[in-house]
Amino acid sequence: MTVRVEIKLLPHGEGLALPAYQSAHAAGLDLVAAVADDAPLVLQPGAHALVPTALTIALPDGFEAQVRPRSGLAAKHGVTVLNAPGTIDADYRGEIAVLLINHGDKAFAIARGERIAQMVIAPVSHAELVLVTTLLETARGHGGFGSTGR
Repeated sequence: MTVRVEIKLLPHGEGLALPAYQSAHAAGLDLVAAVADDAPLVLQPGAHALVPTALTIALPDGFEAQVRPRSGLAAKHGVTVLNAPGTIDADYRGEIAVLLINHGDKAFAIARGERIAQMVIAPVSHAELVLVTTLLETARGHGGFGSTGR
């Protein structure tokens, strides 16, 4: 399925690549950092920062954009999206920013144009909440937080 998403590049993103799928069957579009050329953002171990992308989008009604980590950054450097997945609602028109955290043991420099996260466009369902006095019982019941594992 193809969904039309309008995208606008803000002035501080001049010269940066637009989000792109990196393979024919990729689910996510890579997002790049719109930090200054001469001032990479350095994430110290344990630190987090909001990284600009210089992008704004207009999603169609009934869709969201999910901002997810890039597996390579997480596996190689311990850098991931702190609020994964981050949600961009269809009515949001501000700049997309990525909240990154460094769980690694070394400082990590984020250079201009570096791929920092991926964005997945997904359909959204709205629930109709129905207040009841009892719920249908299940075999699992109240078990949670590891109750189905060891």
